[in-house]
Amino acid sequence: MTTGVTTSAETATDAQDIARRCADAMWENDHASQALGMEIVSVAPGTATLTMRVRKDMLNGLGTCHGGFMFALADSAFAFACNTHNQFTVAQHCSITYHAPPGEGAMLIATATEVHRAGRSGLYDIAVTGEDGKLYATFRGHSRTVPGTHLAAT
Repeated sequence: MTTGVTTSAETATDAQDIARRCADAMWENDHASQALGMEIVSVAPGTATLTMRVRKDMLNGLGTCHGGFMFALADSAFAFACNTHNQFTVAQHCSITYHAPPGEGAMLIATATEVHRAGRSGLYDIAVTGEDGKLYATFRGHSRTVPGTHLAAT
């Protein structure tokens, strides 16, 4: 017998399903992240984790990962995290602080976490670490929703 009452577990499952489907829809057209070898490890409402291995063609003149590639990874994790609510969401402002330079072959892990979301604005923190947990960069992204959704209305 169904009661017609939605439980918090059902709501959480629905939100997780929406987050995953939004990520799938975005990934299909995200040629930049794909070309850089990024992979989505996990996505959930307000959070996403992506990885990217540092290749030789990503090294700067000092033989370490060019900061622009770390920024791109963090920005992609940010994009997937802030688009988990089935609203088109774009970056309004981003900043990054570099803590250490990863070398060739390093597996970078960018974990984005929603700090606050209200109205059309959101705030996200992203940590870029190595497999050993070493912190390479911290990124803060401010988001803004724009018209449109990833999933058709049901």
